[in-house]
Amino acid sequence: MNVEKKRRFRLYDKTKIDWEHLLYGRRALFALLIPVIVEQLLNSLMGMVDTMMVSNVGSAAISAVSLVDSVNNLVIQVFSALAAGATIICAQYLGKKDREGCNRAAGQVFLTVTVISVVLTVLCIVFRAPLLSLVFGKVEKEVMSDCLVYFLLTALSYPFMALFSTGSSLYRAAGNSRFPMAVSVISNIGNVAGNAIFIFGLHMGVAGAALSTLLSRVVCTLVILIALRRPGQEIIFRNYLRIRPDFRIISMVLAVGIPSGIENGMFQFGKLAIQSTVSTMGTAAIAAQAMTIILEMLNGIGAIGVGIGLMTVVGQCIGAGRIEEAKYYIVKLTVYAEAILAVSCALTLLLTKPVILLGGMEAESGRLCMEMMIAITIVKPIVWVLSFIPGYGMRAAGDVGFSMVASSATMWLCRVALCIYLVRAWGFGPMAVWIGMFADWTVRSILFGWRFVSGRWLKHQVLKPAA
Repeated sequence: MNVEKKRRFRLYDKTKIDWEHLLYGRRALFALLIPVIVEQLLNSLMGMVDTMMVSNVGSAAISAVSLVDSVNNLVIQVFSALAAGATIICAQYLGKKDREGCNRAAGQVFLTVTVISVVLTVLCIVFRAPLLSLVFGKVEKEVMSDCLVYFLLTALSYPFMALFSTGSSLYRAAGNSRFPMAVSVISNIGNVAGNAIFIFGLHMGVAGAALSTLLSRVVCTLVILIALRRPGQEIIFRNYLRIRPDFRIISMVLAVGIPSGIENGMFQFGKLAIQSTVSTMGTAAIAAQAMTIILEMLNGIGAIGVGIGLMTVVGQCIGAGRIEEAKYYIVKLTVYAEAILAVSCALTLLLTKPVILLGGMEAESGRLCMEMMIAITIVKPIVWVLSFIPGYGMRAAGDVGFSMVASSATMWLCRVALCIYLVRAWGFGPMAVWIGMFADWTVRSILFGWRFVSGRWLKHQVLKPAA
């Protein structure tokens, strides 16, 4: 193989990187990543605590919260996609050293997010009863009553949730992940404390859980909006009422956000399809699958934090025109994510048996859960990282369309279709869900690996790079 062919197959060209002036040194890189990982981990743990507290109200309450949250999660994915668009665009502006453009884009992101979240809130409140009946069909009267109350109050929190997510993404775009982490931690602690007061102290049931969520989101949003007014920051955002739509920037935000939102939405719809399949397997399988999902999310949360941080790093590199450096960071952080994932999978497997015992699971459910967690611990470190982490970096360069198509296709063709086929044709139990998942991760890792090595992801940049 000649020199030119060897160069073509390099993951990045070392000769084109200024090693003494890397955008992020090791210390700065860890300073960005660790708070994001901690925030994601605490959010996951606090969510588990929240669920356990609501479960004490009764089966109707936990059923109502579970049903409504499956709808809320779809909405959250929309806001997460818009926040990712904000991170990518603002990081690229900062990479170009264009603070004025970055602040102008930040204002347009806030305007877009506010309008979309308010419209969604109004629609969900006005049509919450027919929407719940359409999605979940006929449910018990007590459960539906709790659903309507919980949905009303959580829908009121959508604009605050959207603005907090966007504000946090702006701080991360500027390389400051510690502040949004601190606000998120305080918000989560406040939410749990509010649950204790409203649920156990005032006996408000699901209304108390929803009210606690609403208040915590209002407070953390106000903190973020006030903090963004402070001078001396990379991104300063003040004159909220003077913002006028700039459709060029709004179109850039939506060009990144809409494909990401569709991709995330497909995952949620896929999960609903899989849940409906698992529900036919009996209570032991349902309980085992529910616990396995929680544990699997927990063992991957650290690596996901690395991916979220990678969007900031690659976005700034692309904006600055430092292409080889962007490739270098995608490779480097993929290796970091692999190490974190391997350790977290092993630790989670060690915790599985105690969690099964503390959760009071029946013997059959516990056995199924342990079998699935063993399989996940073996397979996930091999194929999961390449199927997710490089995708964060390539999306940060603006290559969102490929990710949307590839991820949606593998979700439905591998994860959903294979799971349903194994269950209905071969009588598989809940392990079929994870066989489909493993196939999804494997195929996607091949597609994303090919996309990265080919360099085609660099042809979809959102902004023109700095000269």
